[in-house]
Amino acid sequence: MVKVTYHVVAHDEGYAYRLGDVYSEPYPTHEEALAAARQAAGAQQLADGDAEISWQDSQGEWHHEHADGADRPMTDVVDDVEDDR
Repeated sequence: MVKVTYHVVAHDEGYAYRLGDVYSEPYPTHEEALAAARQAAGAQQLADGDAEISWQDSQGEWHHEHADGADRPMTDVVDDVEDDR
């Protein structure tokens, strides 16, 4: 099973959560960013209908795949800001 980890970090003169190299919008407080990351992680675990997904990788190549709506990843939220305090 796939595991998705959201990291809460200081970002853009505020705080954000990050998944891989992608950052959320900035939040003015650490608490808001942490709550948003927890909400995003929870939403990842909700079963949904099947879907066809298209995405572009870092080399510009497009990929197309079928996503089974019942196959949801495990999620985690890591508060990297606590390490900086």
